Amino acid sequence: MNKKVIKEYQDYINKIGNRKELYRTVADEYDIKIAIYPGSHIDIAPSMVIPKVIYIDNFKGAIKFFKHLDSIKEYIEENKEYSAPVEIKFLGQDYNQPLDIEKVDLIISQYAGFVGQAAKDSLKISGILLCNDSHGDASLAKHDQDYKLIAVIENDKIKKDNLEEYFKLANGKPVDIKQVKEKMKGLKYEKMAGNYLFRKLK
Repeated sequence: MNKKVIKEYQDYINKIGNRKELYRTVADEYDIKIAIYPGSHIDIAPSMVIPKVIYIDNFKGAIKFFKHLDSIKEYIEENKEYSAPVEIKFLGQDYNQPLDIEKVDLIISQYAGFVGQAAKDSLKISGILLCNDSHGDASLAKHDQDYKLIAVIENDKIKKDNLEEYFKLANGKPVDIKQVKEKMKGLKYEKMAGNYLFRKLK
C-alpha cells in the first residue's frame, strides 16, 4: 500500500470533513449499490459504504491520486462496511462530456457545479440525486420536472416532512433560475438544508 497516497486522502478529509456518515445514511435508506461522483476530487469516502463507485474528475491532482488504484482499493477493503468486493472506476474527464457508464442508483454532487443536470442521463429512473446548493445544483433540480424533492439531510439525518418550506425566497419572490445558472451559486432561501435528496421521475 502506498502510504503517501493514503495520507493525502486522510489530510484531505481532515480539511473538508469526513462525509462517510452522510453517504452511509443515503446508502442505507435507499439501498444504494452503485453510484457516480462527478467532481469527486479525492473524496473516496463513498466507497466505504457503497460497493461500486465511479469517480469522475479532470483535475490533475485527482488524476494523479487515482493512478494508485491498487493502494486505494486495499485501503478501502480494510475500512469498508459491506461484504461485497470493492469496485472502483475512475474517469479523468470533464463530467459535462458524455459518460460511457452503466446506469447508477445514486449521483453524488458536492460543491462541483451542476452535476445533477450534467449526469442525469446516467441515473436510473427512481434513482437518487444527493446534492447541496453551494453552486445552485439543488435549485436547478427543484425546478427540473425530471426530479422530485423527497427529503433533506441535516446533521446526517434524513427529514421528509414539510418539504414545501424549502426553496422559498423572502416576500414570495420568484426564483430566477437563469440567475442561478449564470452565477453558479445557490440562493439565500428562508429555510435551507445542508443537503437535499431528489428522485429521478423520468
